[in-house]
Amino acid sequence: MKKVLFTSVLLATLLFGGDYEDGMKAYEVGDYKKATKILQKASNQGVAEAQYNLGFMYANGIGVKQNYKKAKSFWQKASDQGFVLAQYNLGFIYANGIGVKQNYKKAIEFYLKASNQGFANAQCNLGLMYEDGLGVKQNYKKAIELYQKASDQGFALAQFNLGIMYEDGLGVKQDYKKAIELYKKASDQGNAQAQYNLGIMYIKGLGVKQDYKKAKFFWQKAADQGNAQAQYNLGIVYVKGLGVKQNYIKAKEFWQKAADQGFSQAQSNIYRLCQAYSWVCTQ
Repeated sequence: MKKVLFTSVLLATLLFGGDYEDGMKAYEVGDYKKATKILQKASNQGVAEAQYNLGFMYANGIGVKQNYKKAKSFWQKASDQGFVLAQYNLGFIYANGIGVKQNYKKAIEFYLKASNQGFANAQCNLGLMYEDGLGVKQNYKKAIELYQKASDQGFALAQFNLGIMYEDGLGVKQDYKKAIELYKKASDQGNAQAQYNLGIMYIKGLGVKQDYKKAKFFWQKAADQGNAQAQYNLGIVYVKGLGVKQNYIKAKEFWQKAADQGFSQAQSNIYRLCQAYSWVCTQ
């Protein structure tokens, strides 16, 4: 399962503290110009938190015209002072080419700085870069090491990514039970892809006793979050009556949800179902 560079920080909440209470109050009531002015003054005095916050406002166009180059400039200043969120965000914009030319080596440089401070998001993204060989030589063992560090902090995406490594035997001995353990940790935090993968493990009996009801349970969780593949698979479950009573109407309902997201096979299945059982499409 292909993983993507992920962030929960680039669009994070502003950080205020110390002498910036007035700035926080101005921001909260929507007086962004006043907030920007206060932060700019603090930034000029070398306050890393203010530099990070100004970067946030420029990145999101809050009180100022959106400008990723200015965001980068402020985050660079904060990063130079060791401010971990700024280091992470610089890694993210370089990895994804946001306001800068995509540069995996620069992304790694900043992710590594944040990772060395124990920042789980950076550890996870750095792990992905080692796994896929982006800006570095592909190294599954290094990826696993980084995913494990982030996983140990409870970071759901790292738990999911690490689960894939164990499921596929990448850099470690293939271990379905370990994969399930990690998927469950991520699933418990609401990670839809982990829920989908758990459904696959149960439907195929990989590392667990085959259990259609549990497969359906996890796919339902993922489907409720809009996972199109899970919605499609639930359609299959209801058509074939796997752990549930056969129900063509429910099957069409789930396939339609998947089709609405552009899942072409779901649309094809709806067509064939309606051709075979026309009454389903009149309900």
